[in-house]
This record gives sequence, C-alpha cells and structure tokens, in this order.
Amino acid sequence: MKHTSGKSLEEVHGSIDTASKTSFWKKLFAFIGPAYLVSVGYMDPGNWATDIAGGSKFGYQLLWVLLMSNLMALVLQSLSARLGLVRGMDLAQASRATYHPVINFFNWLLAEIAIAACDLAEVIGMAIGLQLLFGLPLLIGVSITVADTILLLVLQRYGMRKMEAFILVLVATIGLAFIAELIFAKPDGVELVKGFIPSPLNEDALYIAIGIIGATVMPHNLYLHSSLVQTRKIERTSKGIWEAIKFNFIDTAIALNLALFVNAAILILAAAAFFTNGLNEVSEIQDAHKLLNDVLGTKFAPALFAIALIASGQSSTLTGTLSGQIVMEGYLNLRIQPWLRRLITRLIAIIPAFIVIYLFGEGATGQLLIFSQVVLSLQLGFAVIPLIHLTSNKKQMGEFAIKLWVKILAWVIALIIVSLNAKLVIEKVAEWINNSQNPGILYMTVVPLVIAAGLLLLYITFGPLVKKTMQKESKAPDGSPLDLKISEAKKYKRIGVTVDFSNSDSKAISHAITQGGKEAEYVLIHIVETAGAHLMDSEVDDLETASDKLNLEKYKSDLSSRGYTIELKLGFGNPKKSIPEIVNRCNCDLLVMGAHGHRGFKDIILGTTLETVRHNISIPLLIVK
Repeated sequence: MKHTSGKSLEEVHGSIDTASKTSFWKKLFAFIGPAYLVSVGYMDPGNWATDIAGGSKFGYQLLWVLLMSNLMALVLQSLSARLGLVRGMDLAQASRATYHPVINFFNWLLAEIAIAACDLAEVIGMAIGLQLLFGLPLLIGVSITVADTILLLVLQRYGMRKMEAFILVLVATIGLAFIAELIFAKPDGVELVKGFIPSPLNEDALYIAIGIIGATVMPHNLYLHSSLVQTRKIERTSKGIWEAIKFNFIDTAIALNLALFVNAAILILAAAAFFTNGLNEVSEIQDAHKLLNDVLGTKFAPALFAIALIASGQSSTLTGTLSGQIVMEGYLNLRIQPWLRRLITRLIAIIPAFIVIYLFGEGATGQLLIFSQVVLSLQLGFAVIPLIHLTSNKKQMGEFAIKLWVKILAWVIALIIVSLNAKLVIEKVAEWINNSQNPGILYMTVVPLVIAAGLLLLYITFGPLVKKTMQKESKAPDGSPLDLKISEAKKYKRIGVTVDFSNSDSKAISHAITQGGKEAEYVLIHIVETAGAHLMDSEVDDLETASDKLNLEKYKSDLSSRGYTIELKLGFGNPKKSIPEIVNRCNCDLLVMGAHGHRGFKDIILGTTLETVRHNISIPLLIVK
C-alpha cells in the first residue's frame, strides 16, 4: 500500500530518548548503536571472500586499500548520519523528494540490485558456515537461509536496543574469533606495516581492490545509516542537532574501526597462513577453512573460522533486510508486509546462488562472492553522489550543510570510486568483446547498458549543478489534507473515523457525520506505520510523525470551523492492533473506516486491517468504499 506516514523505519523511529541524558558518557551510550548495525555490513561473507583472495594472492600488499576504504566509509557514513539527523529523512526519501521520478526509479532499481548482491553474499556465507560446521551440502544450506528472514521480525518485537545488543554479540564473536586466529597465525610484523603503504596495482589486484572497496563502502549502508540515526529522539534545536551529529560521528568512528580490525585480520590471516606458504590461489572460503588446520597446526582455528562466518552472515542479513525496506519505502513510497519484503529480498539472492552451485558446483562460490562485491562497488556512485549533493545543499541543510573541505574530500572519494569502477568496466567489456566469438551480441546488450549507466551517472552528478534539480521543497511522504465535502444526519454520540490523508477521507468523514450530525463527537484516528513506530511506539519522533500530527490538526480546524466537535488520536505501529485499542479506550459507539478494495493476492502483499479490527471491537463498524 502507499506509504502514508513518511517516517523512515517507522517501527523504531525516535524510540530511544537522548535528550534526557545529562552526562557525556550517558549521552554517548544513548547514541551508540546505529553505526554498529551498519558496521556488520563491513564484515559480511563478501568481505571475507575479497580479503582471503587478496591476502593469499598478494600478501599484505592490499592492506592500504582496506585502510583507504575504511576512511572513505567513515566520511560517507558520517554524511549519511548528518542527512538523517538534519532532514528527518533517509537517503532514499530525500532523493525522492529531490530528483525526477524517472531518475529515482532507476536509482531504486540499482539500489535493489546492490541489496540483492549483498544478500547473495550473506546467503552463500551462511550456507558455507553451516557446511563447515555440520557437513550440510551447500544447496541445503542455501535453502535453510530462507528462515533467516523470520529472525529480524522476532527481534523487532523486543525493541531497538535489544536488536542492537544482539548484533553487538555477533560482532564480538567475530572479533574474538579472529584475535585467536591471529595469535595462531603469527604474522610478520614488518611486512604487515609495509602493507599499509600505497603501492601500484596490476589488473588482477585492481579487481580484488575494487571488490574490497565495494565490500567496505557498501551503498545500502548509506541508506541504512541515514534511517537508523532517526531511532534516537533528539532536541530539534541547533545545539541538539549539532550534539547529535558529534555523538553519531564518535559512534561511527568506533564501529568502523572495529570493522577495519576484522577485515584486516582476515586479510592478514590469509597472508600469514597462505601467501607466505606459497598457497597463492586460495579464493574459496571452504579451502581457507580446510587449510587452516594444516598450516596453523591447531584444530581450533577451523572451528573458530566457521563460527565467525555464521555470525557474520547472520548479522549482515538483519541489516540487509532493513535496507531493503528503507529503499522500497523511500524511493517508491510503497510499504508491503515486512515478512514479504524480507522474503522477496532473500529469494532474489537465493535464485542466483542455486543456479551457480547447481551448474558449476560448490567450487564456484568464491568467485560469485567476489563478483557480488564488485557489483556493490559499481553501484556506489549512484548512492554517494546524491548524498554529497544533498548534504551540500544549504537551502535544505541550513547551518548543517557540510563545509567546503568536507565537500572537496567527499568529491575526491567519489572520483576515486567512479574512476576505478570505470577503468574496471572498460577493461572487462573490452576483454569480453576480444574473447567473444560473436561480439555483436555484446555490442547490442552490454555496451548499451554500460552507456546508459554512464549517462545516468553524469546526470546525477552534473544535473543539480546546471538546473534547479535540488531546489524543490522538501515534503513528507504523506498525502496532503484535501477539501472535505460533508453531508449531515444524526444518530450516534461518539464516532471514531480512521483517516489516511487520501481521497477516501472525505467519504469516510461524510458517512460518519450522516450518523451523528453536529450533536455527536468525532475521533479522527491515524496510525503511523513506519518501521520506527512498530518498534518504538509513541516514543518515535520523526518527520513523518510531525507531518501526520499537522495533517490531523488541519482536518480538525476545517471540521471545527463547520461546527463539529473533533478529537484527534495518533496511533503507532500495526493498525490491526492500534485502531481497536484507541477505539476501545475512547469509548466510541461507532467506527467508520475506508476500504481500499483489494482482495486475494493484494491482501497477501499489502495486508488486511478491516477483518482484524472488526473482531477486536464491540461496536458497529461502518466500512466505506
């Protein structure tokens, strides 16, 4: 259904209070969390694949690429957090409010591809971890990962803090496992330090390096972070927002440095265990697991490796599915049932994994993992460049727009990412054409797609500089209150009416007034359904909630001027639960609801509310079509 609330992750929006904390450490603790959920994406199985391949083939040489990628991520994630804190919108919502619908559609499509590529890495990583620990065939392991989609739904029921705590336990498991692995591996300290010094990259190293960048600076994490920071309720003053920006930067810096440690540990482990022993072609996670016992001489190393891999895949799955919800709601203004959204994301990832494993065998998973990370890197420019434009816009960001030196640094990062990707794409397409027996097919398919992507990136980059692309008013994703057409009759004394700021409101309110006239009292009910509202209930505090309150007040003003007595009730979370609670609490003697008119398959996708509400109230229900 249409996403009418406008809040990003409404279930948890504004659910954690920071304004009441007085000391520095209490405030810091209140803000800590979002970056840790983001950071798990920086240590997912895709990172493992690129780090193992890089370490085994090039030793410590690519450590500087990891460090550079981490610094890039720190800058870009801090911009993402700033956007969410200042605008009260996530990156997808802000882009939809800014760019042309056609541009937004393609940006959404590319974001979904990136999320699917990321989820593909999680699926394969989890399946490999299950195989290494329990001996399950990969195809069975891939099938089991469908059940992962349920875990996030369960965790959301317990609130944002408990979800963050669960993720931190998984991250700690990964970190402790690799501390032990490094003790076993005994890396060469001198060569390790040299690895942080930039060095030239050949074609093979460039491919791995771009995979590392894509696995580290993940595009979907930019969407996720701009939403997660809104789970903190902050003072909407200049001082309060600057304070939130500061504490979120600290949170980001700590979390991403922990992620850097994990990634560096994987690469160092591969360099120490494989490269120094002449095992230069270890790109499969399974091979790395098998060789650890032989090379390091301890049976604990392989077990710790497998446990960390499962923790990595599970934690990344949670954040990947949240990103999918944010992107779909933000770009398309569309919300479907959370379980279905997660299932779709997972199936999109499972299908290519099934096909590759079935056709090419289990040995092809390593290359598929690296390819998935290269896909992430190729999509980065389409998320990074709008983020820079949005956070640079003084009209929208005001005093919180990024400073000139930050803007220059961000554009340099974008230039590095886009240039490396362009070089890789040109080289690969040229290689495919030269090796193809029928290059005409490539000229008709791959080449036009590459050109189209390049033109889209050029428009996203330069369009705002030559047009007023970025000057549109920022609006909440809600509908606007419409002129009401009222007819009168008298019957009930206290009537509840659900509204969603759509064309059905006039009909629902008109039918309610025909039942009670001016002698009755009317309770206008609207439910905020974002992810934040589901988790944080009435504590949520975001742009959508503020917009919904304003819209309700406009309806009240309109109806009060006509002589009607109006009361407003704003609920949060699941309307099937919230509407009956409000109706019963307000002692209404009639409830009027508008029906969207969908049936069958649409009920599965969009969900049903009327039937559940009808069974949970003891008063008449008038359904208006």
